[in-house]
Amino acid sequence: MAVRSIKLENLQQEFQAFEQTLNGEKNSTLHELRKKSLSTLHELGLPNSKHEDYKYTNIARQFSKVFSYATLPYSNTLDKEIEELLATNREANSLVFVNGNLSEKHSTLIEEDKFKLLDLSYAYKHFPEAIEEYFNDLGPEKLDGFEELNTSFAKNGVFIKLENNVVIEKPVVLYFIKDTSAGEVLTMPRNLFLVGENSQVKITEMFHTFGDHKSFTNTVTEIRLAKHAVVDYYKIEPDRTAAYHIGHTNVTQSDDSVFNSVTVTLGGSMIRNNLSIAMDGEHCESNMYGLSILRDDQHVDNNTTVDHLKPNSYSNELYKNILDDASTGVFNGKIYVRQYAQKTNAFQSNRNILLSDDASINTKPQLEIWADDVKCSHGATTGQIDQDQLFYLRSRGLSEESARAMLLYAFAHDVLDNIRIDAIRDSLDGVISTRLNKDF
Repeated sequence: MAVRSIKLENLQQEFQAFEQTLNGEKNSTLHELRKKSLSTLHELGLPNSKHEDYKYTNIARQFSKVFSYATLPYSNTLDKEIEELLATNREANSLVFVNGNLSEKHSTLIEEDKFKLLDLSYAYKHFPEAIEEYFNDLGPEKLDGFEELNTSFAKNGVFIKLENNVVIEKPVVLYFIKDTSAGEVLTMPRNLFLVGENSQVKITEMFHTFGDHKSFTNTVTEIRLAKHAVVDYYKIEPDRTAAYHIGHTNVTQSDDSVFNSVTVTLGGSMIRNNLSIAMDGEHCESNMYGLSILRDDQHVDNNTTVDHLKPNSYSNELYKNILDDASTGVFNGKIYVRQYAQKTNAFQSNRNILLSDDASINTKPQLEIWADDVKCSHGATTGQIDQDQLFYLRSRGLSEESARAMLLYAFAHDVLDNIRIDAIRDSLDGVISTRLNKDF
């Protein structure tokens, strides 16, 4: 079931070229992990439509057309666009990456005395023990060809480390920007966030592409929450039609920790978001929200896994899609409740609105429960705009277009309300409101 393409078969050559950029790092433990992952990748191949989890999203086919690790330069004319992006989050700790490389002139740290926020390649030189202990800490059951590919070429990305009892007041915003004006671009950010006991932080990952050529992003983010830690994590994807994206977010929680996530997808040719949460502590709480608004032939696939490993934990999940034209949505949500995870409460919901006969949704909520003292539910709904509600609004003097936009906005808004960074929520609110009023 491996994808056999000239690009993957020449992967060793790409890797050797990549090694030449590592200087004295070839003998490091990190590089041994890279080589091990490359070997695993050759055994696994990349998942395609024959793999159950990728049945509706054959993103490997697109990857085989784009793959080249060589970094393209970006034009200085892009500075204006970057500054416009940054303008909405001036009061934030920010790191900006362009075509995979850190742009120091655009990055700003406001609270750098409180925590470590570094480019991963720089952080490894200063915190090798922390990175070696937690980097790529995945079990064999979580092997994925794209994650192994990312590990094989892991170099640039973000390392965040909070000691115990630290509260970061300002949000952390990470910008991953692709400049495709000179050709197709592949980036593979690798991020590691370590949050200490009783510490709190809000982190946003934003993905943008500029230029006329294709871009392909293969990103992995690992997040570890110590006891009583609180992390708000947001992933925003307002990307272009020629953008392809596969992202893996792997979260491990300890006792009494709280993890809140919101994923918003507003564009992209083919998007695959994998979110995996291991609730490896008692009294953990996890809240997951997702919103996708697509048109044309855009495609989004949200794949989530929540693994309740210890007693007395709570998870809540709500993903919504608004699909127009010939766009496609996929939702595959899995909840596992292990034998010793008694007193678990777990809820999962997927709700979808199709605005055209050509739009489609494939949804598969799943529960696997080995404990007997639990409260769990899951469900999915798919439909069109409620005609009674539409009639009511029109009877109050609204045009059909305005009434439709209002109903769609209300449908989307209970996901946006869970974004606790005002600047980002307000910006998205404006973009979505304008789009719904204009397009629908």
